[in-house]
Amino acid sequence: MSNAEIRGRFVWHELMTTDPQAAGTFYAKVLSWKTQPSGMPDYTLWVSGKAQAGGLMAQPESARQSGAPPSWLIYIGTPDVDATAAAAERLGGKVLRAPADIPSVGRFAVLSDPQGATFAIFTPGAPPAGAPATDFSWHELATSDAQAALSFYSELFGWSRGPAHDMGPAGTYQLIEHGGTQVGGAYKLMDASKPPHWLTYISVGSVDKAAAAAKAAGGRVTQGPMEVPGGSRIAQILDPQGGAFAVHEPAKHAAASTAAQKPAAPRKAPAKAAAPKAPAKKKAAAKAKKRPAAAKRAAAKKKSPPKKAAKRPAKRKAAGKKKSAKRPARKK
Repeated sequence: MSNAEIRGRFVWHELMTTDPQAAGTFYAKVLSWKTQPSGMPDYTLWVSGKAQAGGLMAQPESARQSGAPPSWLIYIGTPDVDATAAAAERLGGKVLRAPADIPSVGRFAVLSDPQGATFAIFTPGAPPAGAPATDFSWHELATSDAQAALSFYSELFGWSRGPAHDMGPAGTYQLIEHGGTQVGGAYKLMDASKPPHWLTYISVGSVDKAAAAAKAAGGRVTQGPMEVPGGSRIAQILDPQGGAFAVHEPAKHAAASTAAQKPAAPRKAPAKAAAPKAPAKKKAAAKAKKRPAAAKRAAAKKKSPPKKAAKRPAKRKAAGKKKSAKRPARKK
């Protein structure tokens, strides 16, 4: 993939937390991930199979002092970090960390949009080796002004608005498209006490198993598990340090696991015995929304997003350092 083709793609995800070692242990129990050294000081890689899935580092002291919780930082690709940072400022955003090089990796900067949600931008120094991980399947922006925020991101990254779904009192869920593929959604925060933030969805084989594993490992499930329109299942979780993320089970997996849980009806019911009932399905959250698209960097056919939950954990502020070889690695 050339630097021109990388514009607007979600290219990296980084957890900044108060206890990287404990976080590494927790996520390994919930997801099919492992950790490995990055070759850079104080930076660890998430590995999914043989692919680098993201980064892990200590939350910057400035973020702790400001009261920002641990959080996942998304990186969006651009062919020119400096030009994008300058454009973001002209459009009302802020540069939280000025453009800087990561030797042998690329160039990055950390920004906030006009409403205050934090994100990073990245230009790779060379095409990444091997196939990219596809674990992050959806990206959701909770903000004070969804339409204004999308105008900002569309100008920077060439995103477009997809269908919008009426959620009644919860407002409208606006789908985000990139290159003709649905990649995320945006909605207005109903709770003004929560700052605008991005929430990332991670694909799993079973949402129910992931949620149970998260609880057993000290995390907290804040929403779900639940089925959303389209047949997929989601759950939102806080890790033990307070970092928010969501898990997503594609519809075909969800249907299979649901079928496996249903008891089979007897071929002939005894004279006075009723056939066993299948467990009732959970309601899909709020109004409609499409299931999340499988995050494939070479965007294929459209899929539906995960449904937005009524409550969203607040996202953190501030930016941190950078990372590893062959994927954006934050440098001290």
